[in-house]
Amino acid sequence: MENKKELKNWLDNFQLKHPLVIAGPCSAETEAQVLNIAHQLKHTDATILRAGIWKPRTRPGNFEGVGALGLKWLQKAKAETGMLTATEVANANHVSLALEHDVDVLWIGARTTVSPFVVQEIANALKGTNKIVLVKNPVNPDLSLWLGAVERLHTANIKNIGVIHRGFSTYEKTYYRNNPEWQLPIELQNRFPDLPLILDPSHIAGRRDIISELCQTGLDLNYDGLMIETHMDPENAWSDAEQQITPDTLIKIMASLQVRNETGHAADYKNKLNTMRTQIDLIDHQLIDILGKRMQIAEQIGLLKKEHNVAVLQAKRWNAILGRMILQGKEKDLSEEFILRVFKAVHQESINHQKNVINN
Repeated sequence: MENKKELKNWLDNFQLKHPLVIAGPCSAETEAQVLNIAHQLKHTDATILRAGIWKPRTRPGNFEGVGALGLKWLQKAKAETGMLTATEVANANHVSLALEHDVDVLWIGARTTVSPFVVQEIANALKGTNKIVLVKNPVNPDLSLWLGAVERLHTANIKNIGVIHRGFSTYEKTYYRNNPEWQLPIELQNRFPDLPLILDPSHIAGRRDIISELCQTGLDLNYDGLMIETHMDPENAWSDAEQQITPDTLIKIMASLQVRNETGHAADYKNKLNTMRTQIDLIDHQLIDILGKRMQIAEQIGLLKKEHNVAVLQAKRWNAILGRMILQGKEKDLSEEFILRVFKAVHQESINHQKNVINN
């Protein structure tokens, strides 16, 4: 993408003293609900009111949104509160209807980002628009696919572009509803530092109790804004009830966040150092998670060896692993001494886990 610098200009227009906050219900349910939440959010740090009008559901039978009728509710909320409005578009017809109702921010959802054909249709429908268009990461962790969607919009002469990190689907049960895979947005940020990056902690978390900690991590990694699902009565929301918070909770979360807004060389050094340390912390957490999974498999191997009366230590197998890891370590500029220390410790822990299983 050329002229990347211009991509962050639309953020500057807000002249905010805090990160950009997009908030509102997962789904527009009734006119009263949309207007009520809009007036409540007017007294928070939220600048943009979001609400899902069309809701792509994994399986049929679930609430799939009120449709175009909800756009009139957003339009009325905008007139009454002055807040900008935002909704998800999944095809060219959605775009046409959203533009007709003067929606200010349109986002492309994770399920849509995976389809270059649909993204191109949306880009064609938006060609030359001055609306803000945000692209959520694809469901699967594919950075090229994510950037490809952005490039299609940029090629369509859409100036006000940003991306939303909402996490990635995984077949494993994890701490999150959608695994953050922080290394992908970090890589995106490193390659395109002027592409606005917004965190969607609601979809990553899948539950409201960890939204605050995710917001802080996002700010520590220099994210430009937050998209937080906010509802007057989250427990009775028509969709994604577990991950929505109240306006009062949003106020508390924003008040608790540490925002780095200092300027100058010393502050710049501290901000960069803090960002890098946060990246290391995230990688360390991933290492612990991976090591834990490795030991679980070691225990399964221990059970199998116990059933077949096989010795725990398999020297030939161990030597092969060690040789392979030394070679891979060299490719990453890791010394042989370091690899030996690390994998000897990992191997010993694996043996201990296998012994515990065999002896119990």
